[in-house]
Amino acid sequence: MGFTALDGLPMGTRCGALDPGVILYLLQERKMSAQAIQDLLYDSSGLLGVSGISSDMHTLLESQDVRAREAIELFVFRIVREIGGLASSLGGLDALVFTAGIGEHSPEIRRRVCESASWLGIDIDHAANQAGKTCLTAPGSRVSAWMVPTDEDLMIARHTRKLLECGRPV
Repeated sequence: MGFTALDGLPMGTRCGALDPGVILYLLQERKMSAQAIQDLLYDSSGLLGVSGISSDMHTLLESQDVRAREAIELFVFRIVREIGGLASSLGGLDALVFTAGIGEHSPEIRRRVCESASWLGIDIDHAANQAGKTCLTAPGSRVSAWMVPTDEDLMIARHTRKLLECGRPV
C-alpha cells in the first residue's frame, strides 16, 4: 500500500494501483463527483469490480463464470508482477511470505503465485501448501515460501500495552 489503502494490489473492493488518467476520465467524461469516485475506488472495484460477482476469493474460485476467472487471473498476475519488481530491485529473494485473508486461507492462490514465480527458484510443495503448513516449499528450494497467520488484533494490543508501559500518550 502507498499513501492510502488504494495503492498496491487490487483487493476485494479496492482498485489497487491505478493509472491516474482514470480519475481524470471519470471526472471529465463521466462527470462523476469526487465522492462518487471515492466510493467506486474503495467499495466497487478490485475483485468485485472486475468480476461483477463478488469480492470474496472463495466465491470466485468456486464460480464457473468467466468473469470470476478473469478477476482471479488479474489478481495473480498483479501479485507476480509485484514480486518480479521487488526481486529485481532487491537483487533476488530469500523468501516469499503469504499472510492475511487470501494469503492465509487460499492454497489455490498460493499455488498459482508460486508456480508463476517458479523462475525465482520457488519449488512449491503441493501437499504442504494444501495442508496449510507454514513452510510451503520443497526441501532444496532456492527461494522458500511461507504462510504466516496474521493476528492484527494481538499486534495492536501488544503495541498499545508497550506504549502504556512507557508512559507515552496513546
